Amino acid sequence: MPFAPRIFMPANQRGGALLRVLAFLVLAGVVALAIASWRDYRRFTDSPMPGARADATIDVARGARYRDIVRQIRRERISRAAPFYWRLLGREMDIAGKVHAGEYSLPPGLTPRELLRKMAAGDVVQHRFTIVDGWTFRQLRVALASESGLAQTLPGLSDEDIARKVGIDDGKPEGWFLPETYSWIKGESDFDVLARSHAAMKKALDKAWAARDAAGVRIGTPYEALILASIVEKETGRGEERPMISGVFMRRLKFGMRLQTDPTVIYGMGASYDGNIRKRDLETDTPWNTYTRDGLPPTPIALPGLPALEAATHPAPGDALYFVARGDGSHEFTSTLDEHNRAVRKYQLRRSP
Repeated sequence: MPFAPRIFMPANQRGGALLRVLAFLVLAGVVALAIASWRDYRRFTDSPMPGARADATIDVARGARYRDIVRQIRRERISRAAPFYWRLLGREMDIAGKVHAGEYSLPPGLTPRELLRKMAAGDVVQHRFTIVDGWTFRQLRVALASESGLAQTLPGLSDEDIARKVGIDDGKPEGWFLPETYSWIKGESDFDVLARSHAAMKKALDKAWAARDAAGVRIGTPYEALILASIVEKETGRGEERPMISGVFMRRLKFGMRLQTDPTVIYGMGASYDGNIRKRDLETDTPWNTYTRDGLPPTPIALPGLPALEAATHPAPGDALYFVARGDGSHEFTSTLDEHNRAVRKYQLRRSP
């Protein structure tokens, strides 16, 4: 049997080979760990956060540092991911120093990357407040006071104080706020919304007055147009009738007839109005009672919307001097007192003409 020679490796060479194997294994482990960590990080950045749900928000304070925001996210259990991952994502997105203060929504499915993108863009929650056409200033104040989230600065101030604070020199706020939907963000106040609506009304009134039908308008100032628009607003909710009602009032002013419109009486009655107008109410004089006083009342009686402003500055032509409610939201327009009385008997007293 042939002799197979044995190959002997010096001890120092065997030790070096073992070290190389160990080094390879360590390196392979480090690489595998790095790959696993990178995959875990990517799952973190692009997976929905457990605290993201309907109506959830996070309020970032002014001057908050990025690490403070990360602590807040973990404290409020929006995400429980390790701070290291948040720091790494912040560096990746170069977010440090770019986060805007404010309130941010956390809709279902929101990821950490999407949240930081919102914060960097200042995409804060936009709340909505709607002023309804035909509200009085008193109703507007009540609605503002009940708007949770708005800083309350107006309670305790009189109507006159608020009017002057917003820039209405004569201290009479009625009518001076445009019915519309206004956006506001957390940290803003009731006065901020009120100031925007006042600026919007001034702009709308100036525009309507500049474009008025000079031949048909029988009033002399933009403020008188605002007063008339408020009456038109309260007289009907039907858009197609507003110019017709405005035309009736314009002709009555032209001929020196009293406007004799119930909404002005109701406004003058104030808190004593119980839903009914009686004969004694029509005969009780107030500054707003157009049955006892000539011309327009001294102030608007409500907040008119844009369609009412348009009607007040573009009255419909015609010869109607009277109108009466039919009971279905519409009105019967007539040109003579006899026709009007017949319409009253038909629609108000429910008698045959």
